[in-house]
Amino acid sequence: MHYTTRPIRPMTASRSPIVIASANGHHFRNGGPDTCVERAFSLLAAGRDVLEAVVEGVTIVELDPDETSVGFGGLPNDEGVVQLDASCMHGPRKRAGAVAALEGVPTAARVAQLVMDHTDHHLLAGPGAREFARKMGLEVLPDLNSPRSRAIWQEWKRRVDACDTPDLSRPELLRRIELEMIAGGWIDPNHFYGTIHCSAVDAAGDLACVTTTSGLAWKMPGRVGDSPIIGAGLYVDNAVGAAGSTGRGEANIYGVSSFLIVECMRRGMHPKDAGLEALRRISANTLEPRLLNSRGRPNFNVIFYVLSASGACAGVSLYCEARFAVCTEHGAETRACEPLFDGAATD
Repeated sequence: MHYTTRPIRPMTASRSPIVIASANGHHFRNGGPDTCVERAFSLLAAGRDVLEAVVEGVTIVELDPDETSVGFGGLPNDEGVVQLDASCMHGPRKRAGAVAALEGVPTAARVAQLVMDHTDHHLLAGPGAREFARKMGLEVLPDLNSPRSRAIWQEWKRRVDACDTPDLSRPELLRRIELEMIAGGWIDPNHFYGTIHCSAVDAAGDLACVTTTSGLAWKMPGRVGDSPIIGAGLYVDNAVGAAGSTGRGEANIYGVSSFLIVECMRRGMHPKDAGLEALRRISANTLEPRLLNSRGRPNFNVIFYVLSASGACAGVSLYCEARFAVCTEHGAETRACEPLFDGAATD
């Protein structure tokens, strides 16, 4: 397989790269020697292209069968089928690629990069995306469920089939089951919406980012969230910065939130302030009663990961207890996100 890349170069600039990601970007996988952010940083330090570095990083997570938010073992749709979304952007080349509703190929981020490098398109979806991946030499598996993701789906389906609540709409019913399964320890509340995002700036000041996800757990077949939508799930301007997100994708699509964050940084905002402004817009745009908690605020969480071209970074969230991962020359760590609201989404 051949990729269109920029030449590998040694680190000659005085600045050090920085990599940021969602919190699952700093979990060790399958006994591997490094995490997503560590892998990406080590590749940048060796002079690899900035997009290749972050894609290699998230691939670790996509191939982990114990990670239910992306790739192999991601939580499936309501028919038990794992459908993946992903996108990537390359700052210096001003290129983007994405895939949606991709089945059978766990490394959706790599497929998105191949779309960017080998087509004139930004987004391929469904069977067309799967066939493209096959033609590019990637193995297509008959099923991306792991034993764990299959068992979680079976428990969800059992609860749905057992419910006899004609007074509830289907969205209300599914929300109730979601909360029950979170409370019962079946799913991590941070993984119900899936997703890993990773952004980086290299020693030359070039930016790239990638987002990959199995999407909303038990979604309708064909549902596409924000992750493959350029400007919503992620956005990069090489002169300004990068932003990406995890959480309720519909809220990000409506607000084109990642693009908004980068534009706020263009006007001089710090990454933290730019991210909080996007969260305020999401809160103001959330009016459906079923999407509001007892305080009239969104009953879901959204987290933004924001990186400026100068290397300043921030993680922000609608609610507290969210974290994000950072890797610099001093090592990798997770940091607390700055919340817009106190308390929890369910308060």
